Amino acid sequence: MSWVGDWAGRRAALTPDRLALIDAQSGTHWRYKDLNQAANRLAQHLLSDGLQQGDVIALIDGNTVASVLLFLACGKLGLVVAPVSYRLAPTEMGALLARIKPQTTISAPAYAEHLEQAGLENIVLTSELLAAIDSEKPAADCNRPLSMDAECLYVHTGGSTGLPKICVVTHRQMIWNAIELLVSAPEGLANRRELLLFPLFHIGGWNTLLPVLYGGGCVVIHNGFEPQTVLELVSRYQINHFGAVEAMLKAIAGVSGFADYDLSSLKGITTAGAPCSAAAMAPFFSRGIPIRQAYGLTEAGPSNCFNGNEGATLSDLEAQADSIGTGFFHCDHQIVEPATGYVLPAGEIGELWLRSPHAFAGYLGDPEATSERQTDDGWVRSGDLAWEDECGQLRVVGRLDNVIVSGGENISAEEIETALCAHPLVSSALVFGVADQRWGETPVAQITVSEVVDIAAIRAYLVERLAGFKQPGVIQIVDSLPRTGTGKLDRPTAKSNYKDKA
Repeated sequence: MSWVGDWAGRRAALTPDRLALIDAQSGTHWRYKDLNQAANRLAQHLLSDGLQQGDVIALIDGNTVASVLLFLACGKLGLVVAPVSYRLAPTEMGALLARIKPQTTISAPAYAEHLEQAGLENIVLTSELLAAIDSEKPAADCNRPLSMDAECLYVHTGGSTGLPKICVVTHRQMIWNAIELLVSAPEGLANRRELLLFPLFHIGGWNTLLPVLYGGGCVVIHNGFEPQTVLELVSRYQINHFGAVEAMLKAIAGVSGFADYDLSSLKGITTAGAPCSAAAMAPFFSRGIPIRQAYGLTEAGPSNCFNGNEGATLSDLEAQADSIGTGFFHCDHQIVEPATGYVLPAGEIGELWLRSPHAFAGYLGDPEATSERQTDDGWVRSGDLAWEDECGQLRVVGRLDNVIVSGGENISAEEIETALCAHPLVSSALVFGVADQRWGETPVAQITVSEVVDIAAIRAYLVERLAGFKQPGVIQIVDSLPRTGTGKLDRPTAKSNYKDKA
């Protein structure tokens, strides 16, 4: 169908003069017809480069207009955008791009050096893309008819192994997800003035942007996260909603003079990424701002559950602030005993399984991992432990795997262990997450060494191999690491002993 992937064109046909996007850094306002014209110009530029339907473009950039326009142009042509985190170390970035195998790699100038260090050549800069659309001449629509199952994004995500998984996301997934959010918002999304805080190298960024554009609302985009700037933008652009992780909320509430900023336009905040503490929500509740938890994962949603509770008072919402609500209109959920698949009754803790028309299309090049995540009858195993109360409200209480969630970022304990063990003086390593007041969790590493080594030298070694957010908050040299009876590293015991010493 010709409308599939034409996110800009269809909305421009319906509401051409509605405000669609505000670039907070330049102050530029984009109507839907402006976005569509720019996307068409960029699509024509990409066609001139000989790109074919299904080709992949890797993108290393922040939350910028260039990123948005590239996605809209690629949607018209049936190209796949593979956003890669600029926070990765050069070796991590190079390894990920080697698996994605893009036909073209596009980067903001600030990150081009990283790519050169990773051995990549012929990098296209985002400034060249913007130059391609700098024209007053109208461009004809060039969208190709696509299947709903056409791929639109490759999104890398953290996991319990040392190798990031690459989720294949289709237009079907993102369209159905937008429908879910439209159905769940009583006021719709046409009047939404959304501040985009989640990064566009995560699915959360696209999951914020696309539903609002789909519904005819307006997104305010700003590159980078600065808590004081967030408060200023809410007032300047009359923002009425934004999503954030717990670490962001704490940073915003910690700004000097927080209570004096004008937040009267803000009608709601949604938390995501990991369970959010009541303490992080309290400063916003105290200012009369409704704040709710949502839940989802790239493989199953990206959105699956939301604590809507229409008509609830602030006191009601605060009393159930630990709940992620229930499944969206088109999303089934169940709590399952992981080992047997037996569906558990209300009140019992098990793994949360999800089933909907907006599940992902599998892990790129990894059918075995895909089959482990999805069942034959459509259920997606979340890997999260949760329970459901008698009213159908869900609460997430932990994870089955060893992922550490720090500031909304998924960090693999095994990945850090592998990097540590590559040091010539490190004999073995064990990593686990501990509670952190600022980030939610932080990695702790325990290592054994073959001879005396300075912790500072270990840290310097890791800087070249791991992104900053993956660096352990604590590195301890120990005599030995606890192991199970089968010889595997005993993470729970190590974590328990660490707590005893803390």
